[in-house]
Amino acid sequence: MLYGTMKVAIGGPLKVAFRPWVEGLENIPAEGAAILASNHLSFSDSFFLPAVLDRKVTFIAKAEYFTTPGVKGRLTAAFFKGVGQLPVDRSGARGAGEAAIRSGLDVLERGELFGIYPEGTRSPDGRLYRGKPGGLARVALASGAPVIPVAMIDTEKIQPPGKVMPKLMRPGIRIGEPLDFSRYQGMEHDRFVLRAVTDEVMYEIMKLSGQEYVDIYATAAKRRISEAAKAEKAAKAAAAKAEAAVVQAEKDKPESSAS
Repeated sequence: MLYGTMKVAIGGPLKVAFRPWVEGLENIPAEGAAILASNHLSFSDSFFLPAVLDRKVTFIAKAEYFTTPGVKGRLTAAFFKGVGQLPVDRSGARGAGEAAIRSGLDVLERGELFGIYPEGTRSPDGRLYRGKPGGLARVALASGAPVIPVAMIDTEKIQPPGKVMPKLMRPGIRIGEPLDFSRYQGMEHDRFVLRAVTDEVMYEIMKLSGQEYVDIYATAAKRRISEAAKAEKAAKAAAAKAEAAVVQAEKDKPESSAS
């Protein structure tokens, strides 16, 4: 009930304001369990995709969205529950992975759609990064549900980092044909199989999105970018300090005596 209300309240205005285009809607089954595996460019991905589908999609979200105290915290929690988000505690990597898998299996056992971002986090630069095998592949093999690759297009351009007001533009969504991994049934603990399943899904997402593929995890890329930014900031500070020292040295020079 709450999901339907939120879909009308949020999805309707999103569709009117941004007019997202969609290809491949016929690949979403009218009923039954399925996994929607999408690239992740923006916070808004979890809103645009459900907005264009008739069926409910359940994603997982970090538990902090549901546990923040105060009125604002309660409103935030109600909002995320209303748009079909499930809380997952990400304080421990292994525990978070297991919680995500359990949440996904619960959704699929009810015959619903489960949405997941195989990259594990948003792309830091618009490129497509290596998928993490622990969540997507294990849920797919344990449930037997088909995996439907999804490509979000240009959603990162709507509200780039540092921008308060979103840019009114048309993002896109491409939905690929379902992938069947029943040949690997019962092999959800084989790391080579998990890697193969994940890579196959990421390849289909790459074809749909047209993104450049980078064979490292997005979390590692973010760490490198952060470290590079810190190094650049430190270098600029050191250069500024050195320049200030030179200026001060010039000021401290005794004036030459008149000849």
